[in-house]
Amino acid sequence: QGTRKGLAKALEKISADPNPMRIASNSTAHLFIASPFRGKQTKSWFTKLFLTHPPVEKRIKALRGMQV
Repeated sequence: QGTRKGLAKALEKISADPNPMRIASNSTAHLFIASPFRGKQTKSWFTKLFLTHPPVEKRIKALRGMQV
């Protein structure tokens, strides 16, 4: 349980960073823990098709809702 709490807290902290990455591109986005394209919340269905991770909010919710 402590590990899940820690992971959720870390994801919250990382995703709260107000500074978007300057060098991110579609080809490097998969290397980031949180989306490097913050502020660009609307994504086309085609872009969503190739996303490798669910949004950070969904990951945090899943971590907090896990049962042991």
